[in-house]
Amino acid sequence: MTTQQSTPDRILDALERVLLHQGPGAATLEAVAADAGVSKGGLLYHFPTKEAMLAAMVRRLGARSDAELDAAVAGGTTVAEFYLQALDDDSFSDKPLYQSAIAALRGLDGRHEDVQTAMTEVLRGWDAGLQKEFDDPVDAEIVRLAGDGILLAALLDLPAPDPRLHAQVVARLLGRE
Repeated sequence: MTTQQSTPDRILDALERVLLHQGPGAATLEAVAADAGVSKGGLLYHFPTKEAMLAAMVRRLGARSDAELDAAVAGGTTVAEFYLQALDDDSFSDKPLYQSAIAALRGLDGRHEDVQTAMTEVLRGWDAGLQKEFDDPVDAEIVRLAGDGILLAALLDLPAPDPRLHAQVVARLLGRE
């Protein structure tokens, strides 16, 4: 038995695809509705404005990241290890959470207060997890800044770091070398 995806989730998935593959300028209500297979009126029923749709995408990102982080920590991964994952070209498509994060970052333009607030809440949540994990707040901040750099590189489509060098960086940041 297959689970049918809700219409709001189909719309948010479509928004992410448009942002990832065509960029923020292409993320019109019409383009997202067409990609999701719904009418513009159907999209507006669930998300009355583009800002509401973008904010919902970011909030969904926060809920997904919380769930994935909880599962990773339950499996023995630290918050820092989770945050410092490499996003190489081969594994990026296998990491829907990071695709969602990149789409959300591409959707930010500084003009939509609700979207900016939602993204701030997500990032503060990630930061809080790092602050709890480290005794020294400076160490937590260094890890956060390195993780932010990983996301920024993916956002700008920069080449992925050498996997061995990335592993050495993570080992040094986590005091494992």
